[in-house]
Amino acid sequence: QLPTSSSSSALHMAKAGLLLPESAMITPQGFGFSAPATRVLAQAGKGRGYHKALANDGVLQVTEAITGGSVQDVALVFDEESDMLLGLFTEADFIKFSTARARSKNEQDSASFLISPVKDHITLEKELIALTPNDSANLALALMKKSNVRHLVVAQKVTSSNRLPIGATSSNSIVGVINLQDVMSIIQKDESLSMASLGLLPEEEEAGEIKKQNVLAVGSSVLFVAIFASFFSQSSWLHDHADIAMIGIFILGYIGIIFEEVFEFNKAGVALLMSTGLWVTYADFFQSTGSASQTVLQQLGEQLAEVSDICFFLLAASTIVEVVDLHQGFKIVTNRINTKSKKELFWTIGFLTFFLSAILNNLTITIVMVSLLRKLVPNDSDRRLFGAMVVVAANAGGVWTPIGDVTTTMLWINNQLSTIPTVTQLFLPSLVCLIGSLAFLVNQVEEDDESVAMALPERTPLDATGTLVFWSGIATLLAVPAFAELTGLPPYLAMLTGLGFMWTLTDVLHFADEKEGLKVPAALARLDTSGILFFLGILMSIGVLDKSGLLKELALFLSDNLPNLDIIATVIGLASALIDNVPLVAATMGMYDLTEYGTDDRLWQLIALCAGTGGSILVIGSASGVALMGLEKVDFLWYAKNVSVGAAVGYFAGIAAYLVQDAILNGNFLMGSILPQAAVAVDVA
Repeated sequence: QLPTSSSSSALHMAKAGLLLPESAMITPQGFGFSAPATRVLAQAGKGRGYHKALANDGVLQVTEAITGGSVQDVALVFDEESDMLLGLFTEADFIKFSTARARSKNEQDSASFLISPVKDHITLEKELIALTPNDSANLALALMKKSNVRHLVVAQKVTSSNRLPIGATSSNSIVGVINLQDVMSIIQKDESLSMASLGLLPEEEEAGEIKKQNVLAVGSSVLFVAIFASFFSQSSWLHDHADIAMIGIFILGYIGIIFEEVFEFNKAGVALLMSTGLWVTYADFFQSTGSASQTVLQQLGEQLAEVSDICFFLLAASTIVEVVDLHQGFKIVTNRINTKSKKELFWTIGFLTFFLSAILNNLTITIVMVSLLRKLVPNDSDRRLFGAMVVVAANAGGVWTPIGDVTTTMLWINNQLSTIPTVTQLFLPSLVCLIGSLAFLVNQVEEDDESVAMALPERTPLDATGTLVFWSGIATLLAVPAFAELTGLPPYLAMLTGLGFMWTLTDVLHFADEKEGLKVPAALARLDTSGILFFLGILMSIGVLDKSGLLKELALFLSDNLPNLDIIATVIGLASALIDNVPLVAATMGMYDLTEYGTDDRLWQLIALCAGTGGSILVIGSASGVALMGLEKVDFLWYAKNVSVGAAVGYFAGIAAYLVQDAILNGNFLMGSILPQAAVAVDVA
């Protein structure tokens, strides 16, 4: 017979309404549903479970503390003098803060939000739900369900209504904070073990539950030890089979990148380790006597110089866009949306995304447009479809300008493409790709009563400063290709020049302001630097495969086994639906020589088109799709079922449009040369 809880705890449970009667529990007292709050807190492995913040700490500072990789996902805010609890700050409070900031009438009001103290945006102490250290997980779940909250404060003193004594709770009297995941984790673990001990859990499932938590960590550790041991031992096998080792390191690294969420390794870290492993193998074992030669060091320097071009370009471009966003410049666009028909809105957002991603970049535009959709489309299922459409439109729009998509940018920076032919010859195929996909997907949009009453965001005017920053930012981005063409200097220098201009402009505009939230340093703080390091690792990895000649061997294999270069480009595009298109394009750049396939060759244009639009076929195929997964919780299977076919229709329509256009421009259309090429493209599908 299971022991009963204390009388006070039982009273609380009765008021809350237990999720599970004690008679139904199969775990001993103190485990599973009867586990005390202190054990839940200890098993969570997060210390006290909260970040301690002071009343006047900045909102952004506290947000960074609870989202920047820390195990604590909430902050308790205390008065600086009395050390008394004022309230709780969570990601939900930050979302409310961001929504309020988005409704600001001008950038001064927006900046005041950025530097406001966290005490102005907390869930107040009187609204918090609390437990004593001895209260059970069963009660915790009941309180969360009843009060519709995800976090509970564990304190020494709690009222009979599970509240904290107002103004009488100091940091010393707080044991910690537990969340729903902490409670469910310990219940599931204890209940599974108890079922196994009672013979209610199959042996295979019991073994799987025990091994699941550690197998990845142990396997990864063994792999790393084996790799490092082979390096330091100067293995003779490595000297004899360095090419196989390099291919193996690349494949293992790629698996780590593709299954980032499964292994829980950040893909930037995996890419950097892969890069180092490849270069060490190449320098010390690949046709080497055991140490890096001067030739290898020279090749390393050349590759780093090439990769740095792209990294500095992305850094500067992303910062300019962030500066525009800080000044709410995108209101110029969103204020002009006035439709209330779902299908009309679908097409409007699609074309708007298409053209904006061409002059900015598809990842940033995806984030901006998905955020906008939260105000335009209240229904979750509709918004997922609209978000998927944004991914398709952003990827298609990014293809036809050198600054719209990172793969086109890579080809442009390395002189495989130039500005004017890229715009004139890829615009129509990209547009056909967009129209083909949207025409297929729009059939899933259903008009209903809700569509007439769709809540458009309140239109608020943008002041002169925000307007100036918006148009200055757009002009700066558009001037980059012209700067590069006129001066002959690399594009990254043009983009850095533009960043310097925007930096000086915002410093002048806010010279007398004490607020720093609208200047470039604030924009730099918001950048995804891990993404730039990911590109660095990937491109350095592809570079060493190129220097070693392995990519040339792959190019010969494809040339010998595929009918023509059009099919090769098509296959690369299909592969980009499953594999990140950055390394695919980088590999292709190393596979085919510019001396044989010159600037603006049909091969490079097709690769830009296929790699850019092919990534839309699966949600994991592009940075835009991955962003949608995070923003709207779109899963792989939903996207594959509802969007992949439509994206594939647009993909092949775009390729067909390019082949027709190329045949017409070269005077071969009337001779029928396009027909066999189009037929082959269809066969690949």
